[in-house]
Amino acid sequence: VSTPIGNLNDITNRAIEILNKVDICASEDTRKSIKLFNVNNISTKLISYHKFSEKTKTKKIISEIVAGKDVALISDAGTPLISDPGKYLVNAAIEKGIEVVPIPGVSSVITALSVSGFNLDKFKFFGFLPRKKKERESVIEEISSSGTTTVIFESGKRLENLLNEFSKQLPEDTQILVAREMTKIHETYY
Repeated sequence: VSTPIGNLNDITNRAIEILNKVDICASEDTRKSIKLFNVNNISTKLISYHKFSEKTKTKKIISEIVAGKDVALISDAGTPLISDPGKYLVNAAIEKGIEVVPIPGVSSVITALSVSGFNLDKFKFFGFLPRKKKERESVIEEISSSGTTTVIFESGKRLENLLNEFSKQLPEDTQILVAREMTKIHETYY
């Protein structure tokens, strides 16, 4: 189930309906999810399911589903699995023949692209870049030479470093959009 990327009002009616209907909601961070649940009067049981626990908790969640319970998966913001946990759970469900139903909603990738003014006939999405130097340099080289609109995620603390890395590779006339705090009070586009 997709959740808002910032503004809690950006949740769909269907998402609220599903989150109220399911028996369990696996959440990337229950402390963040409880705020969304409280605003929307959702009382479904929340369980933690994050990148450090997803491998170990997948089997338990699958056993709950096999036992007849309906389980929703949410991330902190946006759509699960898009640079967020969920891959192991979805793959395990597919392997067991369990139906996986997407509940669409807000996407930070599409939101940023929609205000960029860039050519969107095609684009690439890389999520967070690798931390290891050689892998990172390889991906930056691929992005820099592609000529295709590209979306990546980066922490505000590491943004200046990233822009410096790209400035060594990208053509001088390359346009870059930095989208910060989208849909929140301090939403800014540079």
